[in-house]
Amino acid sequence: METTITILIYIHAFFGGIGLITGIGSIVVTKGSPIHKKMGKLFTIGMLVSTLISIPVSCMPSHKNPFLLLIGLFTIYLVLAGNRALLFKTKTNANWKDKLISGSMLFFSIIMLTLGLYKYIYNDILNILYFVFGSIGLLLTLNDFKFYKNPSQHKSGWIRSHIGKMVGALIASITAFLVAGLSLSNLITWILPSIIGTFYIIYWTRKMKSKAKSSKI
Repeated sequence: METTITILIYIHAFFGGIGLITGIGSIVVTKGSPIHKKMGKLFTIGMLVSTLISIPVSCMPSHKNPFLLLIGLFTIYLVLAGNRALLFKTKTNANWKDKLISGSMLFFSIIMLTLGLYKYIYNDILNILYFVFGSIGLLLTLNDFKFYKNPSQHKSGWIRSHIGKMVGALIASITAFLVAGLSLSNLITWILPSIIGTFYIIYWTRKMKSKAKSSKI
């Protein structure tokens, strides 16, 4: 059993590395360019395969970790929703797939917040991480459903959603590298990439809004 788990961890790390490299690359290159799109596809494949492998591993007795399980589900949501956001460039209605992805993450976010409260009561320092990521997940999914009501009212909403979620998935990849790859497991390591990534998302969101206003003039 341990041999199987070790092999899965190596495969997980390999595809996670692909996700990390191509994710950083997609930020550096010109947005919307052919190489950006190719890197984005490799990033999606790398992150999905890596995360899907990590989920069963985090449920095995010798590696059981509920928090990593929930973060894995969060990462899958970010990648799937981030890719589906591109479809709203042309389509005007959300379908059941969009709502299922966001609804599932809404459910898992509530679980994170509930576990955060439970761990707070028992003075477990992990309560902060559950609260932080649970709150982020709750905010993102509520914004999703607000967008789904009338996508046509949010003309640049699809690109903001795409950038925000894909950068969020990259943050998860960087955090995993720091925590698992470099063994820097502390609150700062878990939260700092999210803070830096949030500033990057805000920068691009404002840039998209400025472009939208300029096109109207």
